[in-house]
Formats: sequence, C-alpha cells, structure tokens
Amino acid sequence: MGVEFESSKWEPTLSLYGFIIMCCFSSIALFPRFFNKSLSLSPFADQSLSPTSHRYFLFLYSLASAMEGVWSVFGDFEFVYSGTSKEQILFSLILGFGSSLLLAPLLAFLFDSIGGHNKACLVFCILHLFVGIWKRIVPQSHPCVWFLTLSSSLATGIFSFAFEAWIVLENENQGYRLRALTNTFWLMTFIESASLIGSQVLVNWLLASDVDTGIASSSTATIFIAIIGIFCVTKGWKQTPHSAPVKDRRWMSYVNIFSDKRILLLGFAHACLQFSIAIFWILWAPTLVADGREVHLGLIYPCLMGSRMLGSTVCPWLFGGSSSLRIEDCLVYAFTVMGLALSIVAYDYQEIGVLVSLFCLFHAGVGLIIPSLARLRTIEAITRT
Repeated sequence: MGVEFESSKWEPTLSLYGFIIMCCFSSIALFPRFFNKSLSLSPFADQSLSPTSHRYFLFLYSLASAMEGVWSVFGDFEFVYSGTSKEQILFSLILGFGSSLLLAPLLAFLFDSIGGHNKACLVFCILHLFVGIWKRIVPQSHPCVWFLTLSSSLATGIFSFAFEAWIVLENENQGYRLRALTNTFWLMTFIESASLIGSQVLVNWLLASDVDTGIASSSTATIFIAIIGIFCVTKGWKQTPHSAPVKDRRWMSYVNIFSDKRILLLGFAHACLQFSIAIFWILWAPTLVADGREVHLGLIYPCLMGSRMLGSTVCPWLFGGSSSLRIEDCLVYAFTVMGLALSIVAYDYQEIGVLVSLFCLFHAGVGLIIPSLARLRTIEAITRT
C-alpha cells in the first residue's frame, strides 16, 4: 500500500494585490490635496524640461526597464534548459558580473567626459538588440555563450547610470529645479518597477504554451523594443550640448568624487544598497521554499515590485511639501527599517506570509531610498556648480 503525501500550496491573496495598488494610487492622487496647489506638485509641472520631453524621457526609460526585465525573468533557466554545463555557467556569470563591475564605472567616466549620456543610452539599446538577435540565431549551448552574458552585464551596468545622468545633465544645462528632478526620480523608480512587472507577465505568457517558442518569442520582443528604443534615442529627444569643455568636465569629475568625503560616503551607501538587493535576489527563493510547501514565486514577485512602487510614492510626501525631515535622516530611518526586516528573517525562520510581508517592507524601503539617493546626489552637484 503506497503512502500519499498531501502537497501544500501557498499563494498570496488577491486582496494583497488590491491593497498595494490602492495604496499606490491613493498616495499619488491624495498628495496634492494635502498641500498648497500653488506649489505645482504635479509630476509634470515645474519642469526644467518641457512636459513633452519629460514624458518622452519617461517613455524611453520604461522601454529600457522592460528590456532589462525580460532577461531577468529567465535567470539561469536558459542555460540549464539548453544543457549548458555548470562550469560554463559559472564562468559566464563570473565574466559577466566581473566585467560589469570593472567596465561600467569606466564607461560612466567616459560618457560623462564627452557629455554623451544619450550615446550611453544608445549603446544600451544596441547591446540588448545584439543579445536578442544572438539568442534568435545562435543556440544557447554555443561555446561563446559567455559573450552573451558579457553583453547583458554591460547593458545592465550602463542602465544603472546612463538615464539618470542624462536627465540630470539636461536639467543642469537648462537650469536646475530640484523639485522637478525629485518628481522625475521617484517616477523613474515607479515606472521601472511597473515595467518589470509587465515584462514578467509578458514572458510568462509567452512561455505558457511551449518553452522553446516562448524563449524565441521573448527574444523577438526584446529586438522589437530595442529597435523602438534606438529610434527614440536617435530621432527623438536630442541632448543639449554641455557648456563646459571636455577637459574641464573630466577635471571636475575627478575633483568632485575623490576630494569630497560626502561624495565617497554617498557612493558607499549606494553600493551597500545594491549589494543588499543582489544578496536578496539570491536568497529570497530558497528562504520561501525552506519548509517544503509549494510556492509560486511568480505570484510573489509582483507584490515585491508593487511594494517598491509604493515606497517610491512616499518621496513627494517627504520632500515635496512642508515636511521638515532632512533627506539624510530619512535615509537613516529607511536603512534601519530595512536592516531590521531582514534581521528578523536571518534570526529565525518565519511563516511564509510573514516572510512575504517582511520582503515587501524591504522593497518599500528600496523604493524610497533609490530616489532619495538620487536627490541627494543632485543636491551635492548643485552645491558645486
């Protein structure tokens, strides 16, 4: 007589999705009603850029986020599915992340020196176009698959600085308006999270019928989005020429970074944030399935991204109105709450529902910290111009 084991499945309730969506849009809709409307607190008001250019930039950023999100859904699945050896997967990942760590900062200096952050965005789109075409015509088990990982990692490194630097440079050349940039920063975080959710829905829908067809269709979708992005960068919004000569800009970059402890500490804080996010994405899945229950991670991922969207909508409440909270104090509180949330997970295993709540709290803090750090970087830049 066989023994049957009853499987247990855990899924987030639909009310959780509704609660996150309601909180996000309530935060956006109710904010102007609690402050003086004469402050022009609309995300598209009081811009150094024209509203059309601002919306154009956000549309381009959403395309870039979608391209990043398409490949993040697969992870190592493509390598394993195609039969790639563990040694080759490890070598590809080390090469990709190592090159991104070493070359991305150099590329940031290069594009900043030539004043061509729109060119950096163009290179980003070209790299994704190359990756999409490669995956369509070359089998995943090809010996040079490491070159594919290298291109994807470089594109991710460029994404981390190019678009923010582009929008800051445009505002610098046309006159800084800190409130306008703050609105842009939190909107970028909000749109990036929404685009990641959308790309996950698209890829899972393409993979539903057949894995091979789904992977090929995902590559086709990336090629299509990359072509649109290239067209938008080259034929759409043109970058305003920088007023300072190339040599002066390079010298100012060196002086501002290496001679100021605040800039170094700011960079260290941003590095700590990115490191904690990377560690989280490595450990979150094994932590959730540790008790043996079946968990659909694809249903939990939108909750995490939705929490990040909710955290980003808190920024205008803290910095756009009459709040007296200093941005440095806000970062201290946010980092502390995020650390406590993950410390609870590390100290003792919790029930899956509690874990998901703590993970959502962590990502809400990420959504608040990312635009806050960008705002602080802009304040430091303004004080040196």
